[in-house]
Amino acid sequence: MNKEVENEMEDELRPEYNFAQMASGVRGKYVERYRTKTNLILLDPDVAQAFPNDEAVNEALRLLIQVAQRQQPNTTTRSGSDQII
Repeated sequence: MNKEVENEMEDELRPEYNFAQMASGVRGKYVERYRTKTNLILLDPDVAQAFPNDEAVNEALRLLIQVAQRQQPNTTTRSGSDQII
């Protein structure tokens, strides 16, 4: 099994790859930039089953936002001259 893996890896590498030129590479060079511009959210498996794709999740969340906004009490106050007596 181990020899199969080694042979498989050798087959994937092309002879034109020059690893000597890649010695100055920095691991994780762009990781902070990636983290600041990525909004990745993992769903629990039972929740993920209910939604076939990201569009379905977004649609459901937008609907939930609309319902929540309708349920909030009116927070605007009337001025003294507008009060009904």
